[in-house]
Amino acid sequence: MAIRKLNTAVSGLGRMGARHATNLLHRTPRCELVAAFSPDEKEIAWARTNLEPSGVTLYTDYDEMLKHPGLEAVVIATVTSAHAEHTIKAIEADKHVLCEKPLSTTVEKSQSVVDAAKRKPHLKVLCGFSRRFDASYRDAWDRMDNGAIGRPSILRSQTCDKLDPSGFFVEYAKFSGGIFVDCNIHDIDLALWFFGQDSVVKSVTAVGITAVQPELRRHKDVDNGIGIVEFWGGKIAYFYSSRMMAAGQHDMTEIIGTEGKLTVNGNPMNNLVEISEPTGVRREIPAHYYGRFEYAFVTESNEFVEACLENKKLPFKLSGAVQAVKIGCALQESLNSGKKIQFDETGRRIEEARL
Repeated sequence: MAIRKLNTAVSGLGRMGARHATNLLHRTPRCELVAAFSPDEKEIAWARTNLEPSGVTLYTDYDEMLKHPGLEAVVIATVTSAHAEHTIKAIEADKHVLCEKPLSTTVEKSQSVVDAAKRKPHLKVLCGFSRRFDASYRDAWDRMDNGAIGRPSILRSQTCDKLDPSGFFVEYAKFSGGIFVDCNIHDIDLALWFFGQDSVVKSVTAVGITAVQPELRRHKDVDNGIGIVEFWGGKIAYFYSSRMMAAGQHDMTEIIGTEGKLTVNGNPMNNLVEISEPTGVRREIPAHYYGRFEYAFVTESNEFVEACLENKKLPFKLSGAVQAVKIGCALQESLNSGKKIQFDETGRRIEEARL
């Protein structure tokens, strides 16, 4: 008996979109990749070689792709500035949506996605926080949830990219929303996951430097940022982001509780090989985030498709993605203003008194 498959499309075929398309096509058995969109000629050329021979119809007009016969779901992997618009259009066209993080670079646009999803409660709309689907993070969360470290109180997490001297991150900063909204958004989401999805922020403060790419200052961004978020209820999250790691990608997290600590990827490794040389013993680490989280993306696509086909509950609330953007934007504002931003116990921002 043939299995029921979800007719899916991918919007955006850059590095992220190409990986999503490949996973949906070859590593998600219950998915049928039927269409893909990109306005970029180079991306379409890649798709003609890698997708079209498998029967995928290619589009250079997003609205036309949404009209593809039998289309049921869309994976949004376009530039961040188009996430909200494309997600809302897909929802309004009655399609399930998996949108790459973040939903948008502003709280207002992110909330508009949640509002659109609320109007179509039969649809599955998920923000792609890939670390939620990583086996190690899930193991750490289960252990914490079972009381292994007592009451979680401090979370220290980082997202550190390998140095890219090509200038990619400078160009990317034009529309990324800044290093805290783009890079640390994963760590922010982890704090909301491990501390509780409805955790309320008490204060936010951030600092940063441009150590190797001073051109980032033109976009009010940095290549190294540190943020501290205090939550009501006695919990603190410390975030570090970097665009200049020499050895490769190093994303790690520590969850410190009253009776112990859990560490995820504290000592990164590409595989189990150790290299002994005259200068010492070393191991190589992944060159980029996908080398670390490849299988998390595969799990994400399979669980999203399963939720759509079987009407299963999604693993986390879409509203949490708005909270993550809210915290990321506050960190970016604190970075540029040099001021600590405070919130009351309802999450409402406390404005400074003016004389």
